[in-house]
Amino acid sequence: MKRNSTRLTRINDEIVRVTAETIRSEMSDPRLGSVVSVMRAETTSDMKFCKIYVSVLGDEAKQKDSMEALKSGTGFVRKRIAEVINLRVTPEITFVFDDSIEYGMRMRKLIDEVNRGTNS
Repeated sequence: MKRNSTRLTRINDEIVRVTAETIRSEMSDPRLGSVVSVMRAETTSDMKFCKIYVSVLGDEAKQKDSMEALKSGTGFVRKRIAEVINLRVTPEITFVFDDSIEYGMRMRKLIDEVNRGTNS
């Protein structure tokens, strides 16, 4: 089990790298936001499905547009993954919105406000 887990971790890391590079340099959809970060990938153990978690900075409309652009470009990203990573089966890709960066920024702002209030 450990060996399979290590292999899956390496594959997930490579999927993140290839996806980020593809989004940054090869996708030209105007709906795609300028700050799209690929956070992580989770591939099932049978390698049939992969969830790619992405974070998009900006307002809600920009996030929605970027997610739509990514979903419409799923086939292109999957093709690039198949070309770069030598796998027997290229997993079906699903993009999932991850708001962890935005949540962290919001929490940091609240903590800073509390700290300023206690220092006064």
